[in-house]
Amino acid sequence: MPHAKSASAPLGGAKPTSLQPIDRETLWDRAYAALREALLSGRYEPGHRIVLREVAGELGISLTPVRDAVNHLIAERVLKRGSGGQGGGAVVPDIDAGQLQQLLIMRAELEGRAAYEAAAHVTAADLDKLRGLVADMRRLIDAPAHEGYLDAHRQFHFHIYTLSGLDLIEDAIEMLWLRCGPVLNLVLSEYVPFLKRMDYHAAAVEALARGDAEGTSRAIRCDIEEAGRYMHGLLRGKQAS
Repeated sequence: MPHAKSASAPLGGAKPTSLQPIDRETLWDRAYAALREALLSGRYEPGHRIVLREVAGELGISLTPVRDAVNHLIAERVLKRGSGGQGGGAVVPDIDAGQLQQLLIMRAELEGRAAYEAAAHVTAADLDKLRGLVADMRRLIDAPAHEGYLDAHRQFHFHIYTLSGLDLIEDAIEMLWLRCGPVLNLVLSEYVPFLKRMDYHAAAVEALARGDAEGTSRAIRCDIEEAGRYMHGLLRGKQAS
């Protein structure tokens, strides 16, 4: 007796006619991740207008997931609503000197602690990766418009923070960077001479190589605090004028 064909098998080798639905959440995640990456890497300066249609065009997706991603960043207070309501995109908010000082206090505390904990988990491969990123930063600081520097800078810092194993603290650090990234873009060109004067990034790597948790934490804190003093002074000058 011949076996009955399974009801799910296509007859005569025909291909199934149903299409797999595209997960809308995937598109939302893509837009959200792309915008966060741009902010973390300092692509946008304070006051930059994010136009939904332009972002959708760059990503090759429709307006709806882009709008959802922008609305989420507005709810997180990373962006602020554009003048046209939900259809008007968003604006990268300005940060005044007082707000920046608060952000930098939190960054120094959290990033210093994450760097301290990272010293217990660093491997030879991690050290090679970090030294490569330090070399990239030294090269990119002299590139036209310092293109790529802030991306290498972010990768360096977050590689260390990931080593800490402090997931919640790393999430909090990322939110602070989303607020600070645009200011870094704004002041980078003027801050270049200070970056070349003292390389706290290299000092952090060498402290990690020694297993020196205090030294690693101190180098990261000094990096944040020195840059913070410069940025704070610059913003105070702009406010005064």
